[in-house]
Amino acid sequence: MAERRLLVLFGSQTGTAQDTAERIGREAKRRHLQCRVEALDSCDVANLIHEPLVVFVCATTGQGDPPDNMKMFWRFLFRKNLPAGSLCQLDYAVLGLGDSSYPKFNFVAKKLHKRLLQLGGNPLLPVALGDDQHDLGPDAVVDPWLVALWDKILALYPLPPGLEIISPDVCLPPKYTLHYLPEDCPQPRRDVLQLAAPQAAPCELHPFSAPVLSNQRVTAQSHFQDVRLMEFDIAGSGITFSAGDVVMIQPQNCPEDVQQFCQLLRLEPHRHFVLEPTEPGTPLPPLLPQPCTIQYLVTHYLDISCVPRRSFFELLAFFSPDELEREKLQEFSSAQGQEELYSYCNRPRRTTLEALWDFPHTTCAIPAHYLLDLIPRIRPRAFSIASSMLACPGRMQILVAVVRYKTRLSKPRRGLCSTWLASLSPEQGDVRVPLWVKKGGMKFPADPATPVIMIGPGTGVAPFRAAIQERVALGHRGNCLFFGCRHKAKDFYCQTEWEELVAKGLLTLFTAFSRDQEEKVYVQHRIQENGRLVWELLSTGNAHVYLAG
Repeated sequence: MAERRLLVLFGSQTGTAQDTAERIGREAKRRHLQCRVEALDSCDVANLIHEPLVVFVCATTGQGDPPDNMKMFWRFLFRKNLPAGSLCQLDYAVLGLGDSSYPKFNFVAKKLHKRLLQLGGNPLLPVALGDDQHDLGPDAVVDPWLVALWDKILALYPLPPGLEIISPDVCLPPKYTLHYLPEDCPQPRRDVLQLAAPQAAPCELHPFSAPVLSNQRVTAQSHFQDVRLMEFDIAGSGITFSAGDVVMIQPQNCPEDVQQFCQLLRLEPHRHFVLEPTEPGTPLPPLLPQPCTIQYLVTHYLDISCVPRRSFFELLAFFSPDELEREKLQEFSSAQGQEELYSYCNRPRRTTLEALWDFPHTTCAIPAHYLLDLIPRIRPRAFSIASSMLACPGRMQILVAVVRYKTRLSKPRRGLCSTWLASLSPEQGDVRVPLWVKKGGMKFPADPATPVIMIGPGTGVAPFRAAIQERVALGHRGNCLFFGCRHKAKDFYCQTEWEELVAKGLLTLFTAFSRDQEEKVYVQHRIQENGRLVWELLSTGNAHVYLAG
């Protein structure tokens, strides 16, 4: 009998595709299939020729781009020299997650499906195109597609004699078992992940722990938005960057939330534990030290401030000793309950911690083993670098708008990363931020004669500050910036810096302060007013135009 083996590969930017891939992995286990779930860039693409059955779950980002964790796979798959029949033994299915309000809706999934066909793969089903814009979200497409997929797979790989599909009422074992260490066991001196600068440039698995040098508010105290210009010391890190590059920052939960979470789940923050995979061959979670404390796990790893997904409620229902709570949790995890779940979670941006408050009997019954199945890890956040290495060697600056907004919930919503960054001050001692750099999508012209038109309203000006600093240091002229904000006196970032460059003839600056007069004025009005200059730069100067929001 053919080996009943399934590989689920995902390309995920925000975690939705990963969540769906893990759901497919759980459903495969209920059908007694051997199943691995991996990010596309974590698997050895050359081994695809030995895989009999693969399900691809892919998101589309930006303007039809593949997510970061499938970019190497994407480059390999589209190599011209791959033989046409190289995947002829592969049965596959592609599930796309996208948003139909973008012109390149599910572009990655469609292109992947087509390319696998070209390479001889055998599609089990037409490509599924999940849509965020649907009233029920991508599940409107995903749910029926998965029913059809399992029918196809079980026809190819029937259940072994004597085995039945494990009922959805049965809770699957956790991914890891959590073993508490005895209280008197000798422990490592500090429960801090030692993020020493590695030999290679820092990356997600080896971030650089950068000291915070300054954290300055650049909006007036009376302004509704708190925006910070932050500077980090990256000397000796091996980090290099150019204008247009992006810094990835790994945030952490605030101490009050961590304390509340531990109290709700009756966890002892200072207990040490080690993790053991339930199935041999499952890698341990990266960036979690072993042994580790509950405090470290909740502070640095579990995303207790994210909006919980359907799978969270599905798993939670298994632990509920309370009939009323269990019924509600089952409703939230059913196909019919998705509209109500959207109203409860997504619309008001309710956090995982807040949802746990609403199910107190269930929450205190959650087994610690299931914490890593229940709550996703904290994802890194991307910020445009707002300085140049040529102007500030060994330093890096970013412009951070602190995210804070109201929904129908009484407590204002706060951005996890920006709120944490704003709370850091070098006066508190040795304050550090784990970070690494990624190549950005913006490349500035190497030819000093090529003029550059930059349109950067609000914090969108950050990458252009880096570009202007870099170009001025290299002696490149032809720097033209359109900057927009609400008030000249309240949120005109880097005003003195721009004015000095204008005085030296190194920058042409146009500003739009939308609320400083009765008629609102935006950057597009300034571009229109200066249409002749813009056209001249484009037509005779062959100018490059950049826009960041």
